[in-house]
Amino acid sequence: MTEAEPSPDHRTAEIAASDPSPDIERLMTIMARLRDPVHGCEWDTIQTFATIAPYTIEEAYEVADAIARDDMMDLKDELGDLLLQVIFHSRMAQESGAFALADVVAAICDKMERRHPHIFGTAQQGGHHLWEQIKSEERGRKGASGALDGVAIGLPALTRAEKLQKRAARTGFDWPDPSGARAKIDEELAEVETAKDTDHRAEEIGDLLFATVNWSRKLGIDPEAALRAANAKFETRFRAMEAQAGDAFPTLTLAQQETL
Repeated sequence: MTEAEPSPDHRTAEIAASDPSPDIERLMTIMARLRDPVHGCEWDTIQTFATIAPYTIEEAYEVADAIARDDMMDLKDELGDLLLQVIFHSRMAQESGAFALADVVAAICDKMERRHPHIFGTAQQGGHHLWEQIKSEERGRKGASGALDGVAIGLPALTRAEKLQKRAARTGFDWPDPSGARAKIDEELAEVETAKDTDHRAEEIGDLLFATVNWSRKLGIDPEAALRAANAKFETRFRAMEAQAGDAFPTLTLAQQETL
C-alpha cells in the first residue's frame, strides 16, 4: 500500500462520516405521515403494492436514463425517487405486519455477505461461477425445482427472454453455435408470413422476437441494450429530419422524408 492510498480503516471512517441514517429516518417519517389514514395524503393512502409497482419500474428506468446521459445531478434526483419507492413498499408492508425497512436492509446485507464468501467468509476464490452456485442454492431453499424458476415475470420482455434462454442453456438445451439460432429466425419469419389470422400472426411474431433474442445472446449481445441503442438512434435521426424540414415535414412524401 502506497502513502497516497487511504488505509481500509480510513475508508471505513469516510463511509461512517457520510452515514445517511438520519435522512433515511426523516424519509421514513415523511412516508408514514403521507400514509396516515386520517391526516395523510389522499393519493398515498389508497395505494397498494400493485398500484405502486409500475412507478417503481418507471423510476428504475429513469435512473438508467440519467446514467446513459451521464447527468450526475439528474442521477442523484432519480436515485432519490427510486429510494422513495423502496420506502413506500416497506411502509405498506409494515402496515400489514409483513416486514419493515430494517428487515429489507438486513436481508440484503445478509445476501451480499452470503454471496461473497471470498470477501466476507472463508472461501479462497470467488467469481461468477461461485455467485451462480450460491444463487442456485438459494432458489432451492425457496422451493424452486425447475431451471426456469425465479425468473421475474415483471422483467422487460426482451430481458426475460434472454434470462429464460440462459437458464435453459445451463441444462444443455441450447444451440451449439449461433448458426442454429440464426436459422431459427428464418423459420419463424416464414411462419409469420403464412399465419392464418391475426391471433396466429401475433403468436408467430412473438416466436420470431424470441428467436432474435436467442441469436443475439449467442452472438454475445445484450438484446435490451441493443434495442435501446436502436431507439436512441431512430429518435436522433427523426428529430434531425424534423428540424431540417420544419413545419413542412408531415406534408413531405415518404421518398422526400427518406432523402432527409
